[in-house]
Parts: sequence; C-alpha cells; structure tokens
Amino acid sequence: MTEVTSTTPISPLRQRLIEDMNLRHFSMETQRNYTRDVGRFATYLRRPPDTATAEDLHRRKLVRVKSMRKLPVVLSRDEVTRLLNATTCLKHQAALSVAYGAGLRVAEISMLKVRDIDSERMLIRVERGKGGQYRNAILSQDLLTLLRHWWKVGYQQGVMHRDGWLFPGQHYTKPISTRQLHRIVVEAARAADIGKRVGPHTLRHSFATHLLEDGTDIRVIQVLLGHTKLENTAFYTKVATRTVRTVISPLDKLGIFTVGDNAPDA
Repeated sequence: MTEVTSTTPISPLRQRLIEDMNLRHFSMETQRNYTRDVGRFATYLRRPPDTATAEDLHRRKLVRVKSMRKLPVVLSRDEVTRLLNATTCLKHQAALSVAYGAGLRVAEISMLKVRDIDSERMLIRVERGKGGQYRNAILSQDLLTLLRHWWKVGYQQGVMHRDGWLFPGQHYTKPISTRQLHRIVVEAARAADIGKRVGPHTLRHSFATHLLEDGTDIRVIQVLLGHTKLENTAFYTKVATRTVRTVISPLDKLGIFTVGDNAPDA
C-alpha cells in the first residue's frame, strides 16, 4: 500500500510563525493553539492575517482578558501515599513519584532520559523544561532507589535502554505521552478513593506546598520548580495550610480566655 502524504504547501507566513515558535521553544500544544487561532483570524478576515489593520482588530474585539487565578488543588501527604500505592505497575508508580518527589511538570517527566538521572550528584537533569530552560531537580535517596528498581525490571523486560527514555511508551523508542500520564493519575486517584480533581500537575503543586510547609526557603523552591518569577512560587503560600496552623493568633497571646472560663452565650 502506497503511503499518502500531504502535498499542501505551507505559506511563508505560517512557516515563519512555526520557526519563531520553535526558536522560542514553545511546546507542541502551544504551537497548535497559536496556529489554530491565527487560522481562525484569517478565516474571519478572508485574507492573510499579516494584512490586518488596527481597525480589523478593533472590530473583532480582540481584548486580552485577565482571568482570576484559581487556587491549585493540593493533596495531603496521606493522599499522596494512597495515590502512589494505588498505581497498577512499577513504571506508573515511578513516574508519579518523580512528579511528587522532584516537582517536575508532566511534559518534563515524559521527556526524561535514563542518562538524566545523576546519582553521583543526586540530581535530575531537566533539559526540556518550560521555555526550553535547563535546570537541576532534586533526586532523593528513596526516589533513586525506586528508579533503580524500575531500571532493573524495565531492562529485564527489554523496554529500558541506557540511552533511551526513562519512561518509554508502548514502544521503547518513544516516550510515554503526557495524555497517558494524566490517565494514570486520574485512575490512581479513583482507586485511592480521592475525591479531589487530580491531574499530574497536582503532584507538582503538592511538592511545592509541602516543601513550603516544612520551612524550605521560597527562593529555593522557585529554583526547583523552574519558575522565572517569584510571584508564581509565592502563590503556594495561599494553600500551605500547615504553615497557617503554626501561626499563633495575637488573640491567644492576650490570655483572656482559658479553659473553664465563663464565656458569653452564643
């Protein structure tokens, strides 16, 4: 059977858009969204989008709406334990443990290679982070032990190779997809009877929040997460309930109310 390939030429404008997005290390999902939106704009104009005028933009009411940022869903430590134990195989448990134990994004987990695990310096090299940024993530001893176990099992199964993906997909030459990782988290949360809306990023949120609650400096957390702006990391202070509970209210320091004192009726 002859393979059918698309012969539709790509316009110079579209090609330049793709090249610019690649140069800025946009993810494939972001590139698809931008290309789709430009295509819709061209359909609206009925002519090439680079011929658009300020009046064209005004008529379509292209206004950037700043949406309110929602508080991230965070799991308790007990819920994280239950979720990890509810995975159906060692590969899934290891992948989700990297999400929580190192705070990696789902795309970063998908693109990890075996060689990215630096057991000598106890680091995970993240070479394809958001925006194409390189950074080092922490590698705990327990996570290293788990990954070594996964390496041994995966190598015996023939799916793990020294120059290959840390978490191969259905074929060892391709990495596990972000969509599959999302399904793994959702199914594990359901099996663990966790009612919260959980995704791969929930484990990253939990990683940052639990570090903050344990007293880790927020700028250290910023580096570990790969945030360029401190304000993005500081957002976790709003969900760090353990930190809030350790604060002594100024009312308590007044010493007015003690156990056994008569309080006014409600």
